[in-house]
Amino acid sequence: MKFGSVPLDAAEGAILAHSVPLSKGRLKKGRALSSDDIAGLRDAGVADVVVARLEPGDVDEDGAAARLAAALVPDPDAAGLWIGPAATGRVNLFATAPGVVEIDAAKIDALNAIHPMITVATLRPWQRVAARTMVATVKIISYAVPGDALDRACAMGRDAMRARPVALRRAELIQTAVPGTQESGEKGQRAIGERLDRLGVDLAPVHIVDHRIAPLAEALAASEAEALLILTGSATSDIADVAPEAVRHAGGEVHHYGMPVDPGNLLFLGELGGRPVVGLPGCARSPALNGADWVLERLLCGVEVTPRDIAGMGVGGLLKEVAQRGRPREG
Repeated sequence: MKFGSVPLDAAEGAILAHSVPLSKGRLKKGRALSSDDIAGLRDAGVADVVVARLEPGDVDEDGAAARLAAALVPDPDAAGLWIGPAATGRVNLFATAPGVVEIDAAKIDALNAIHPMITVATLRPWQRVAARTMVATVKIISYAVPGDALDRACAMGRDAMRARPVALRRAELIQTAVPGTQESGEKGQRAIGERLDRLGVDLAPVHIVDHRIAPLAEALAASEAEALLILTGSATSDIADVAPEAVRHAGGEVHHYGMPVDPGNLLFLGELGGRPVVGLPGCARSPALNGADWVLERLLCGVEVTPRDIAGMGVGGLLKEVAQRGRPREG
């Protein structure tokens, strides 16, 4: 693409780079200048204009943005995404239903390194989305880009994103109460219920048992929910503590304890009869974001969460402090 100032006699058919005021109205940038436009500019006393002119092999901004978006999401229906129309070199992509967004960050990074005028910006991987949430925006910065660079970007970014819809629709929160305390369970139930409601997941009624292995194991084994959540009256301090042991006694397994996200350190993850079990940290009683949100949202959308996944959450895992915590970071 050629870019620069040219006399009016050489500007017809070129793309106007900057808006120009006329005696009546203005010519907006991005417009392909017609003979009438040239006449209007001459009447306004304009002698030359800054324009962009495509060279052989160049692809205009809207065409390039549309092609790249189609490469990123070859099958929008299967990916749970909707591709918007191209305008001013931009195409936006939206989720069609609640869920989490799966992004191949390596592909996006490689694509963005091909040509500085070809860009894609996305949400962070696995971010929760609602219907109509913008997941990504494709932006061609210049008025045109070389076709060979666009071809490489399309190949590099092919099938790089999708929205993973909610897969589990029924969850149960089982809370434990330490003898001698008056725990209604309403605070935890309300905070978890609000989280699940954002994804359209039903939460069973309040269920509280004594903070002992046997009653908790019995409650877990009896539950018919698709996802089991545990919130203990006393913090889980070890992988052999009451709640993890209860999972094992119910016939399940505990895969991981602890996470490098604060708040959220004291989470544990397990499985019972093919259903995910999440031992929630006490900070989950607050509606504020914590590490359990990142795990729970993925699991409810049918995305496996491994110990390695949890270990990789530390960068960016220093979240806003929850004031209600018994042991804040400072003080």
